[in-house]
Amino acid sequence: MRKQRHEAYTCCPLEAALDVMGSKWKATILFRLLEGTKRFNELRRIMPNVTQRMLTLQLRELEADGMILRKVFAEVPPKVEYSLSDLGRTLEPLLRELYDWGQTHIQRKQPEDGAEPASSPPEAKARRASR
Repeated sequence: MRKQRHEAYTCCPLEAALDVMGSKWKATILFRLLEGTKRFNELRRIMPNVTQRMLTLQLRELEADGMILRKVFAEVPPKVEYSLSDLGRTLEPLLRELYDWGQTHIQRKQPEDGAEPASSPPEAKARRASR
C-alpha cells in the first residue's frame, strides 16, 4: 500500500523530490527508461533483484506522479510499454549525476590491497583465483 502523501511539502523542495523518486527502485527504473521505452519483462531482466510485485507497485506510483507513461496495446497476451514522460525526462541530468557519483563511490570503496569485497559473488572470486 502506498504511503500517505502530504498535501503540502513544508520542509523544503527536496522533500517533494524525494517523495516522488526517493526509493531505490524508482530511481533505477527512471534511469533505465532513459535508454528508451521498455516492456515490463525487459525491466525485470535488467533489474534482476527487484520482485515482480515491487516493480509493479513502483511503476504504478511513478505513473500516478506523472513521471512515466504507460501504453497498453489491445493484444492477447496484453502488451504494455513504459517510457519517460516529459516531466520524467527533466530528471535526466540528476539521474546521470547520481550514476556518475555511484561509479566514483564504488571505485572508492574497492579494497586497495586486492582483497575481495564482502559482497562479491563466489563465481567472481573463483574466476579471479584461477588467473
